[in-house]
Amino acid sequence: MATTGVANRSLEMARKGYAAFNEQDIEGAMSTMSDDIIWHGGPRGPLAGDYKGKAAVLELFMKFGQLTEGTYKAEIHDILANDLHTVVIGVSKATRNGKTREDRFVDVIHPDPDGKAKEFWRFQEDQVGSLEWLES
Repeated sequence: MATTGVANRSLEMARKGYAAFNEQDIEGAMSTMSDDIIWHGGPRGPLAGDYKGKAAVLELFMKFGQLTEGTYKAEIHDILANDLHTVVIGVSKATRNGKTREDRFVDVIHPDPDGKAKEFWRFQEDQVGSLEWLES
């Protein structure tokens, strides 16, 4: 099956966004999102809620950076994309209060026609354990 232009743009935006976030290049990461992005932070924990728009997502990133003491890194294993979805599979690692945590994750992104993220969800292998770690 041939990859479409939207899917190709989505793959490139995902690669660029994750690389920028790993390098703490927040401006670069934000450039891969549509202005009206909706970021779903989950139902509980210090990052819970839906964040609407770039300003709200930037606040989320700042809070996340404080919680993980600037140590977060994501190792991307694969990125899959079509016109409607981009799926990123990887392992994240971060340290908080001297405790390091590694999590396998799957991110689901709905791209806009330019491949920029317009909606985002993260699913972790151990969602409860991850939340407990963030709350400790």
